[in-house]
Amino acid sequence: MATHRRSVLAGSLASFLLSLVPARARTIAGKLPWHPSAGIPPAQTRPGGWEFFTAEEGATVEALVDRLIPPDPKFAGGKDAGCAVFIDRQLAGPYGSAQRLYMRGPFQDGTPQQGMQSSKTPAEQYRAALAALDKHCRATQSGKVFAALADEDKDKIIGALEDGSLELEGVRTPQFFDQLLQNTKEGFFADPIYGGNRDMVGWKVIGFPGARYDYRDWVERHNEPYPLPPVGIQGRPEWTPGG
Repeated sequence: MATHRRSVLAGSLASFLLSLVPARARTIAGKLPWHPSAGIPPAQTRPGGWEFFTAEEGATVEALVDRLIPPDPKFAGGKDAGCAVFIDRQLAGPYGSAQRLYMRGPFQDGTPQQGMQSSKTPAEQYRAALAALDKHCRATQSGKVFAALADEDKDKIIGALEDGSLELEGVRTPQFFDQLLQNTKEGFFADPIYGGNRDMVGWKVIGFPGARYDYRDWVERHNEPYPLPPVGIQGRPEWTPGG
């Protein structure tokens, strides 16, 4: 046994010593052996219609996000900022199908800190909740769907979703509200490449410089507006290749 341990230690020491030998340099000619975003580049959102939502679902989500982040005279609200488009593209992709979430049982109610506890994917949860919301509105709002209601009535329903006083049929209502609110905030502040934060409005609201190369000179300058416009992963719309 001692002989075996000595062999293992000797082998480990040899490997360590070999690691100290500098690697032979190689000459690179022509071009660099890499290119930007060669690893896992973000996929740019394709323009056009809904990819997951139906037209009715899209209208409902636009109405919801525009009350969660209402417009004002200076800045766009959730709808014009593209929050519904962001959510639609996310639900049509890996997030919607729960590709990166643990989706095996047992499924039971947990604490908020334990995250989603459901056998349904995010896409399935949205589809069920939006249908249940419009069903409730038709039954209680003279046949109108949520998107057709006055802003005051929309706000009352959203408040009831948040505090749990309104339970939608077959839906864990407070959990769905939390999910919707989180996704709306993500759509408002994420890079525009993902479909939301249109014209970088979310970054303009908070004075965030975006993906600029260097703004260290401004990190400690509190309560001072950053003088340059924000920049996204793909630059700015007015920038053109070679410009």
